[in-house]
Amino acid sequence: MSVMSEPLTGTSLPADHPLATTDPARSTVRSPLVTAFRGGTPSRTPVWFMRQAGRSLPEYREVREGIGMLESCLRPELASEITLQPVRRHDVDAAIFFSDIVVPLRLAGVDVDIVPGTGPVLGQAVRTAADVAALPELTDESLEPIREAVRLTVAELGSTPLIGFAGAPFTVAAYMVEGGPSRDHLGPRTMMHADPETWNALATWAANTAGAFLRAQIEAGASAGQLFDSWAGSLSLDDYQQYVQPHSARAFSHVRDLVDGSGQPVPLVHFGTGTSEILPAMRDAGASVMGVDYRLPLGEAHRRLGATPGPDGRGTVPLQGNIDPALLSAPWEVLEAHVREVVEAGRVAPGHVVNLGHGVPPTTDPTVLTRIVDLIHSIQP
Repeated sequence: MSVMSEPLTGTSLPADHPLATTDPARSTVRSPLVTAFRGGTPSRTPVWFMRQAGRSLPEYREVREGIGMLESCLRPELASEITLQPVRRHDVDAAIFFSDIVVPLRLAGVDVDIVPGTGPVLGQAVRTAADVAALPELTDESLEPIREAVRLTVAELGSTPLIGFAGAPFTVAAYMVEGGPSRDHLGPRTMMHADPETWNALATWAANTAGAFLRAQIEAGASAGQLFDSWAGSLSLDDYQQYVQPHSARAFSHVRDLVDGSGQPVPLVHFGTGTSEILPAMRDAGASVMGVDYRLPLGEAHRRLGATPGPDGRGTVPLQGNIDPALLSAPWEVLEAHVREVVEAGRVAPGHVVNLGHGVPPTTDPTVLTRIVDLIHSIQP
């Protein structure tokens, strides 16, 4: 079941945007990442890693020393520097904006912090209609630190794309209902059925907040956007379609009208963990590219997405993924064989961006990531 609305009237990105500029030193339109996201054949096999900007890098630990996570995200110069670090070190084909899914909550005025060793924790859980009604609205002015960080980053990246991101409504709302991390997300799953009106109001708030956060990044210079639904794998297909998909579609609707200089829409990626059973429903929320976690082979993901083969025998849905993060610490010959299998499996899709099937573990040796990038770039697209 698709809840995508008809395409909105195109809104052109600014003329100096990396997807619109005619300056070849700054244009990302023909970059390997954007080319693959749009189903073309890139000049080299593109790769980036979720959580590539983070604890696996000693330079990250150095610049973050003594600075809280949310404060790091909201200092434009620091957020930009952290975003750029893995591009310099690994030669990956994209930067992912350094932030967190609860940053827009903090910007809106919600009492939330990221507790080391625990994760996002709210001062007060959101569990009643009154709690939802009391939530503050995210203002356009409050997003200026995000825009500034993106502008600083894009100025340094040149023709390498920046990917903007936001947390999907279910994952964000799940944190809000639970008041923090949860293993099974019983609170939000119960609310969907026991108090659907309150659930829909909360998920609508989360969708609008995520959409505005993502749009600010894209308008300021990001060349693609990704919606992360970390906890959607806890849902049944029916629950996802009824209680979550419309809200993810709402989040995407905030950016679906944005087009580049030639009228092509900005690539939008949807990714979740443990979401093999709801992959087509996630696509139908409005993504143009599907991220696949390490549990599902890319060939099977392609089949489940029901892509109709084109003239070249490939499908119509570009894929992203899905190296198993657990293998990053395996012997090189084991890891190399796995990486080659992933690259080969991705050829079934019209476009394939190599990535992990989840984020980089903090204990990863960064030299291994660089070696993986070199290997992938050596393989003909």
